[in-house]
Amino acid sequence: MGEVELGTVAVLSDVHGVLPVLEAVLAEPDVRAADAVVVTGDHAAGPQPVEVLDRLRALGDRAVLVRGNADRELVAHARDGSGAVPDPVTPWAVAQLRPADVGLLAGLPHPVELRVRGFGRVVACHGTPRDDEEVVLVDSSLERWAEVLSGLDDDVTTVLCGHTHMPFVRLVDRRLVVNPGSVGMPYGRAGGSWALLRDGQVELRHTPVDVDAAVDAVAARSAYPDARAWADEYLRSAASDADALRVFGPRDGRSRRPARDQSSS
Repeated sequence: MGEVELGTVAVLSDVHGVLPVLEAVLAEPDVRAADAVVVTGDHAAGPQPVEVLDRLRALGDRAVLVRGNADRELVAHARDGSGAVPDPVTPWAVAQLRPADVGLLAGLPHPVELRVRGFGRVVACHGTPRDDEEVVLVDSSLERWAEVLSGLDDDVTTVLCGHTHMPFVRLVDRRLVVNPGSVGMPYGRAGGSWALLRDGQVELRHTPVDVDAAVDAVAARSAYPDARAWADEYLRSAASDADALRVFGPRDGRSRRPARDQSSS
């Protein structure tokens, strides 16, 4: 899709196998009307893996699916039982996947390049363009951002990422970075977070959901034994953005940087 200039792009991320919130976001008029729906990774690692993959397939050519670290981990487990197990739902989700699902996840690219009207060259990734598991945050240093984006051509204007489940837009030395937040495992605000790229403008969007109904739907339709507890924690956004920043912060390298000399202040 890198050669085709897209007009309007909806950007989703980190669905994590949660169908009712995904359905709510896909029902948004601007998502339905978008030329492409870019989903920047971690599609199926959750309580409704097969249902989510089928819904994303139903988008047809409009769907641009990027590999996330959880997608890669699902494939590794499905093929030889290797890889980390970050969440107890992971081995259960692997057992639900059909061969075609494993093939789909195994074939996902990372990163993906697009051309979007008003933006030019856009790179979509999960963690960073060079690593699907690398962490950068809205408050990461410019030096850290320069490091993780150093492999990009100068004319890449915009980077779409995910992984940390918190929405933000920021400039990094004239380059725009957009994280739409998470559909299925939001930190800080319940509901589906996403972003819209249109006419050179970026809008962070949020789709409210009836959280009680969504939790009930996941619990009723998933065979995962702990589906209700999982949904209660993640769909209700039990972890705040401040909690998440405290956990993720050391992973962006800031703990390795020397502290500022307090004697000079």
